[in-house]
Amino acid sequence: MTVVEAFDPNEIRLTDNAVRKVRTLVEDEENPNLKLRVFISGGGCSGFQYGFTFDENTADDDMVVEKGGVVAVIDSMSFQYLVGSEVDYTEGLEGSRFIINNPNAVTTCGCGASFSV
Repeated sequence: MTVVEAFDPNEIRLTDNAVRKVRTLVEDEENPNLKLRVFISGGGCSGFQYGFTFDENTADDDMVVEKGGVVAVIDSMSFQYLVGSEVDYTEGLEGSRFIINNPNAVTTCGCGASFSV
């Protein structure tokens, strides 16, 4: 019997691929204090665009997601648009990149880097 942990739709989830890639990038930088910061900003072809950076700091209003020793942080403004989303990492013909599977997005652009709600 396999037990599957239920995903809380009020949270953000990191896939195993995302965890592996973040871990590798943090190790390459030789800075264990780095966290993946996931955010949204205005712009892109669909209205909002996803952003990813590394940050050593965590603000008081950040949502913190931990999995497999990897930490991701999301500011409260971005979190409201990302709640229930999944952060993944993919490698393919379009290149290697982090992607967001966002159930709140009404439309997305062709590359998946921007969305509207």
